[in-house]
Formats: sequence, structure tokens, C-alpha cells
Amino acid sequence: MPILIVEDDFFITEMVRTALAEGGFQSEVVTSGEQAIPLLEDKHSEYRALVTDINLQGKLTGWDVAKRARELGPDIPVVYMTGAAAEEWPSHGVPKSVLLQKPFAPAQIVTAISQLLNQIPPPHE
Repeated sequence: MPILIVEDDFFITEMVRTALAEGGFQSEVVTSGEQAIPLLEDKHSEYRALVTDINLQGKLTGWDVAKRARELGPDIPVVYMTGAAAEEWPSHGVPKSVLLQKPFAPAQIVTAISQLLNQIPPPHE
């Protein structure tokens, strides 16, 4: 089961994808909320977690993507990444989520995902 990454910065995307791969996770990458929402609607149960930048290109923010993901699957772990919107997390973030302030070390994304996954029951396959 892959982790959905929503990030429009190529270098951050590559860092996150590489870190997750080294941590034993598969990932799927999209660059906007407009791309992420249809994927979540079509196959939300196939994603282990959502990693999203908050400030994305397009009309939808990472807050919007996470909110929709939780409407579809209430237990999906969410990791937010941001360089500027951290102060908004208490009011916009979904429960059982983690916020990583950019720049962050690659290992931090793996740790955040692992901690969140440990808080939910394992999926039935």
C-alpha cells in the first residue's frame, strides 16, 4: 500500500520519496490538490498515509486535501509539510496528524509516518 505524497517542489518530493523508500515504504506522487482529490476518491483505501505540503499550486491547499482524505477514510494518517503555515495547524489540521516544518531531515518523515501508522489498527488485506 503506497503513501500518497502531494508536493509541488521537485527537490522536496525526491527527498521525501527517497526517505520513504529507504524506510521500506512505497509512494505515489502528485503535484497538486486537484490531482490528489480524484485519486483519494477513487482509491482512498489503497493508501497507507497522506503526506502533503500545505501551500500547493492551484486552488486547493494541503488542508483541503487532508480534510477530504479524512472524509473518505477517517483513520488515514496525515503528515503536513510547510515552510510558512505552521501557526495554522492547530485550527486547520486534522486529528492524529503531524506537522513537519521545512527544512526537515529525511529521517523525520519516516519517523512521523511510522508513529502515525502505529496509532491505527493494521489494515485487513
